[in-house]
Amino acid sequence: MERSAISTQSPPLPQDRLEAGRVESAAQTGTAPHKSSPRLADVVELLKPITWFPPMWAFMCGAVSSGAGLDGRLWFVAGGVMLAGPLVCGTSQAVNDWFDRYVDAINEPDRPIPSGRIPGRLGLWIALIATALSALVGWFLGPLVFAASFVGLALAWGYSAPPFRFKTSGWTGPAVVGLTYEGLSWFTGAAVMLGAMPRAEVLMTLVLYSLGAHGIMTLNDFKAVEGDRATGLKSLPVTLGVGKAARLACAIMALAQIAVIALLAIWGETIAALVVGAVLIAQFAAMPRLLSNPKKYAPWYNGVGVTLYVLGMLAAALGLGGYI
Repeated sequence: MERSAISTQSPPLPQDRLEAGRVESAAQTGTAPHKSSPRLADVVELLKPITWFPPMWAFMCGAVSSGAGLDGRLWFVAGGVMLAGPLVCGTSQAVNDWFDRYVDAINEPDRPIPSGRIPGRLGLWIALIATALSALVGWFLGPLVFAASFVGLALAWGYSAPPFRFKTSGWTGPAVVGLTYEGLSWFTGAAVMLGAMPRAEVLMTLVLYSLGAHGIMTLNDFKAVEGDRATGLKSLPVTLGVGKAARLACAIMALAQIAVIALLAIWGETIAALVVGAVLIAQFAAMPRLLSNPKKYAPWYNGVGVTLYVLGMLAAALGLGGYI
């Protein structure tokens, strides 16, 4: 789950370079020669398929946690997977790339919009069409799924687009991403399977894992502290310092999982609680290396610790669904 998928980090941008980016981007919105239509590969690149996995994983956890079988729900599940990944998540990528096109024209000129491979205002139209299509699919999947998709789409636009631009805050930005990637996708999976509101135990678990994901998103900020500081993105590593932000991220992830373990034990899901506890212990073993040099080891921890985190999600879902 990389924050770079729906945000931007950049090196210090002197005013003349930023203005050059605006001029270059303006050239791509109708004044410079460009091809009349993009290739399908360009559109797919804009939607960033690599970012679809986290919400699709959370959707799967939601479906499993419902305890419902696939009988009569296969098409609903297929639609929900498309909604969580290519549609809502893909929409967020298109929205972000459109509103970050000025900076991308300087730092990532080969991206589809600043390069002109997505010409004119087509990037904005793709974002709008994807938004409408996501809402339509959500509508056909039922009122609860439609409501969840509506909230997710609103947050996707609010994250990148003015006047909100939640991404500029190290508190609200990661919270928005955690809620959409984990919580809403988990809720959608459970609601699709049940055709009704998930039970309280499922809702409590998805909320806790969404809160824990705030720490995951904070870890993604360590790779561009200087760029965030220069461009006004108040990530936690910028506002708190690298060391304190790393400790806070670890604490948020750990506390969320401790709460999940406690609830699973209370609900009688002993095996699931033990599995989540085991993956948390493994995370504790990896955290000292991360904390020794957060900027250096954050990518490593994202590959190790975050993998353990999402495996714990699946274990909790299997317990809630009655599979273990």
